[in-house]
Amino acid sequence: MALTKLGSYIEQLDARNADDTFGADAVVGLSTQKQIIKTKADLNGVKLTSYKLFPPTTFAYVPDTSRRGDKMSLAFNRTGEIYLVSSISIVFKVSHPESIVPDYLFMYFNRPEFDRYARFNSWGSARETFSWDEMCDIDIDLPPIEIQQKYVDVYNAMLANQQSYEHGLEDLKIAFDSILDKEKHKAHRIAVGELLKEIDNRNDDGTIEDVEGINITKQFMPTVANTTNINLNRYKVVQKNQIAYSGMQTGRDKCIRIALQTSDKPIIVSPAYTVFEVKKDRVLPEFIMMWFSRAESDRRGWFMSDSSVRSNLDLDRFYETEIPVPPIDEQRAIVDIYQAYLDRRSISDRLKERIKNMCPILIKGSLEEAGV
Repeated sequence: MALTKLGSYIEQLDARNADDTFGADAVVGLSTQKQIIKTKADLNGVKLTSYKLFPPTTFAYVPDTSRRGDKMSLAFNRTGEIYLVSSISIVFKVSHPESIVPDYLFMYFNRPEFDRYARFNSWGSARETFSWDEMCDIDIDLPPIEIQQKYVDVYNAMLANQQSYEHGLEDLKIAFDSILDKEKHKAHRIAVGELLKEIDNRNDDGTIEDVEGINITKQFMPTVANTTNINLNRYKVVQKNQIAYSGMQTGRDKCIRIALQTSDKPIIVSPAYTVFEVKKDRVLPEFIMMWFSRAESDRRGWFMSDSSVRSNLDLDRFYETEIPVPPIDEQRAIVDIYQAYLDRRSISDRLKERIKNMCPILIKGSLEEAGV
């Protein structure tokens, strides 16, 4: 089949929440991982009448690409729910489902090639955008609909496998949250400052180059900071079972950025971070992480943050935070449930990554089968 313009198969939608039918709980964000996520926007007092409806089997994307790590924030609503997205987002649907399967188009968008194309074809000065016209101008090869569906079925089978792991995650989280709720009413409370001691080992010889940050899900991740020409000797070393903490922007993000290092391989973090080790025989490092993984802990951190522009949770205030500490044997039993949750989440995350990596392979396979 010859190359055709994507604009021949898609149609922009502009239905608004004009009558306020949908509230703040319907507002979602669009990630560069091509997923629907909880919005990070503060919607307190915000009128939602200008927000766009994002119905099932439609797509939405944020045109701005220059501030998103050279990736396109885009998602496909495969749920049965109607969501709201910001008025700056573009919502569209497949207008000719007899020619292109919506899931196939989503697989097309999930490829790194698409992100590179969108970034290269973004235009602007202070903020570069990938406009609707540019989206419609994409040249696309389409195999016959039955071949598209064949490869979509493979994709959906992998997705169903990943979601089966993900569905059990919430049950495990509810289980250990429930246990911790009971412990907070009966266990002795101890201030964090009495449970943790600060460690300040630096990367003096520069042998460690794995620079990590902490994301809002309390996991280490490759730093997004530009470390080119940066002296990494000053960076702090985090060994296995040590905890790294950043009090910056706790109030803004409504999240305490804290993570447990579980790898045998040491990493380094910014000198602005604080690295801790638990005091022996009193508490397990995994138990500390369990407590700070709870939404209640994040809300308290947000409440305790200062009123500066960064809304920091200073170290002194963090030390004052009290957590219930049951006997060590009880901690181990609770941590076993938590570890099962972490293992399952890790499998789910790996499956997500593999599915995303399969999209270019599936698209290529469909085109080769069609002889395109």
